[in-house]
Amino acid sequence: MASDTVITVDTGPHRVSRRIVVDAPAAEVFALIANPHRHPELDGSGTVRDTPVKGPERLTPGARFSVGMKQFGVPYTITSTATDVDPDRVVEWKHPMGHRWRWDLVATSPTTTQVTETFDYSTLKVPKIMELIGYDRKNGQGIEGTLRALANRFG
Repeated sequence: MASDTVITVDTGPHRVSRRIVVDAPAAEVFALIANPHRHPELDGSGTVRDTPVKGPERLTPGARFSVGMKQFGVPYTITSTATDVDPDRVVEWKHPMGHRWRWDLVATSPTTTQVTETFDYSTLKVPKIMELIGYDRKNGQGIEGTLRALANRFG
């Protein structure tokens, strides 16, 4: 059974990960995450704008997609590249600056899925910069909001 309890997961240095269990089969959760046109539905950070997304309806490795964003009141567009996609298990994309967003899905039953979202900035040349500007904490809070919204969506 799912809950709206988000737990912190240690996935290594320069990674911010949170986990929740949702009341939905892994295939349903994957379908939502792997479709960049639905990313505004996932956003718990308040940064993804509800503007037309450019890209495929389902991500595959190497696929590129553009999403409207807004931070500090400034709108902009980000084009990311899918780096790892494994149906019903993994969706990961790389931001133009080099950090990655990863979703790991584990079916805990036919109707529940453990979802771990990770902001991985270990791939940056100077990952410490994310900590100095507070983006590790900020993105941790955004992940928590996203996972709670995901659980409530299926709850």
